Amino acid sequence: MAIAWIDRMAVDVRGEGDAIVFIHGLGGSMNAWTPLLPALARWRCVRPELPGAGRSRKAYALGEATPHRGQLGAETHANAVLRVCEALGIARAHLVGHSFGTIIALHVAAKEPSRVRSLALFGAMAEPVPAQRENMRARAATARDQGAQGMFDIAEGISQFALSPSTRETQPVTVAYVRDSIAAQDPEGFARNCIALAEAQAARLELIHCPTLIVNGDEDQVTPLSGARQLAGRLANARVEVFGRCGHWPTLERPAESQRVLRDFLERAR
Repeated sequence: MAIAWIDRMAVDVRGEGDAIVFIHGLGGSMNAWTPLLPALARWRCVRPELPGAGRSRKAYALGEATPHRGQLGAETHANAVLRVCEALGIARAHLVGHSFGTIIALHVAAKEPSRVRSLALFGAMAEPVPAQRENMRARAATARDQGAQGMFDIAEGISQFALSPSTRETQPVTVAYVRDSIAAQDPEGFARNCIALAEAQAARLELIHCPTLIVNGDEDQVTPLSGARQLAGRLANARVEVFGRCGHWPTLERPAESQRVLRDFLERAR
């Protein structure tokens, strides 16, 4: 493993071959993608931690001197992903996103379609629904007002709501990972990312024509399967894969199946 620092973002870079850039979701980190790596030895895997998340707590994008005055958004993150690609000399890449990361990936593909070979979207959404936007603003306030204790409470709630009952009953390590990944986030960085998700708008989907794989759990309460299918219907070249007894974190809840469908998709999209 080799950690690069690009615009003060932590970026894990490993392997050779065609590049895959992974974009984690809210409360995630590069480790959200670790279960997929054994199946991807033939690719160059690039896993940034987005501004405000994980080890990227002092990322350039958070600075008051930036054009957006440190406020994050889907476009800000899309530009950060493109900056990572530029710094690493990646002209074209496969993008793999989870949750909020799927919105960011779609923005990258709409903004720079020639730079995106394919999209693989786990727990996909085009944009939040009104109730989600309100919930994100409430989480931001909790993180800011209550700090570490607030993050712990948020993490407990998400680990119960976002995972399927089967996962909670049979995969205690997965439950612990989701809880700890969120609880360990910097409260202010998490709050800014909550606001970014609350204000996210859909990318111009009509500009996206690359092969797209959408993977959702049938018990995903965060991004329900109906929304994933609607998103697929708005894209020119998309298909949906459904995992049974799976919630919002397919790569963690169903790692073997996630490895298989992603590897097969990438092989066809080369």
